[in-house]
Amino acid sequence: MADDRDPHPDDPRENPFAGTPMEQLFSAMGGAGGQAPDLSALFGQMQRAFSGAQDGAVNFEVVRDTARRALSAAGPDPSPTSTQDGAVADAVRLAESWLDRATELPAGAATSAAWSRAEWVEATAATWQQLITPIAESVVGAMGEALPEEAKALAGPLIGMLNQAGSAMFAQQVGQALAVLGGEVVSSTDVGLPLTETPVAALLPANVAAFGEGLEHGPADVMLYLALRECAHHRLFAHAGWLRSALVGAVEEFGRGTRIDLSAIESQVRDIDPTRPEAIAEAMQGGLFEPERTPEQQAALDRLETLLAFIEGWVDDVVAEATRETMPSAAALAEAIRRRRASGGPAEQTFASLVGLELRPRRLREAATLWAAVRDRRGAQARDAAWSHPDLMPTRADLDDPMGFAAGDPVVPEGDDFDAALDALLNEGEQGDDGSDAGDRR
Repeated sequence: MADDRDPHPDDPRENPFAGTPMEQLFSAMGGAGGQAPDLSALFGQMQRAFSGAQDGAVNFEVVRDTARRALSAAGPDPSPTSTQDGAVADAVRLAESWLDRATELPAGAATSAAWSRAEWVEATAATWQQLITPIAESVVGAMGEALPEEAKALAGPLIGMLNQAGSAMFAQQVGQALAVLGGEVVSSTDVGLPLTETPVAALLPANVAAFGEGLEHGPADVMLYLALRECAHHRLFAHAGWLRSALVGAVEEFGRGTRIDLSAIESQVRDIDPTRPEAIAEAMQGGLFEPERTPEQQAALDRLETLLAFIEGWVDDVVAEATRETMPSAAALAEAIRRRRASGGPAEQTFASLVGLELRPRRLREAATLWAAVRDRRGAQARDAAWSHPDLMPTRADLDDPMGFAAGDPVVPEGDDFDAALDALLNEGEQGDDGSDAGDRR
């Protein structure tokens, strides 16, 4: 018995979409009786719905414009004053001097800056483009791959428009996400990633003030504590040259593993109103092409989560040591940071909306415990030298046994010649009888 959705069952070329979820999609978009739609009309409809899209995964000009408009709509965003610039510069200088006594890693940022929220968007957009493009490319590509082979030959123009539609939707979503972030982040490294191409210790005075509201500590203490965290991040990123590529690589691997759930598309397109050109846009904004998570993606997310936890845990420990004797308010401010994480801070919101990762505060606390244990057992040099190479780093399993990692001997990858930081780790920072570093005696 012929499928009543296909009036020409003897010639499948009449409807190459028959029997696939795309048939329902095209039917809702204008194909009568389940037939492939008038592609010219469909092309025009989608062009109207997604005007402003470009070829490629994400139009970052649209991202910037969307983010800036959203920030403007949220309230005033004046450029920092000269007084605020000076306050940030003073806080950064003091923070660097305090960090010198907590870690031997040198300062990683050559300059300081006070940013408005819009300036944060502009300064970090290039890195966000690098992080988001692999995900967008995979999703947009998966949309085209969802078509059967016969349909691909027929729907060439449609595939191009689907790419433009996906580009437009990603640009809008990323722009909105960056606007939300821009309204909350207090520094350039607040999400745990090196977001600027040139290292700069940057704070957002308006957001720093908002963070300090309700805390029983003066604005100067709040500014200094956040400057300490910002400068500590930059020291680590400058020292661990492999770290940035590892973080970006985890996001890229997540993107390459993207798959589209066709059955979910089929269930959602039944509600599309074909008489409304904006209906497709609304469906996509509502998650029409939302990818399903694969095992490969979960592995990439686990790796990203672990790296971010180790980064934040290291910063926690270094800042705690730097402020131990000189900043009585540091413990309370550290607790405020932990509460912010627990309630869903900027990093969690970003990756939940753009990558699908939700950072767990428990992992961050355990990472801080691990680094503190290494410092207590083998010294700050060993804690810091572990970042010299990824093979020296603790693993996700070590978060469940931080004392075991602290007590264990580091494993050195064969054939690699590491610098003095590695020597410090292997020799636990011991000095020779003549005062020379033990690591120099090979």
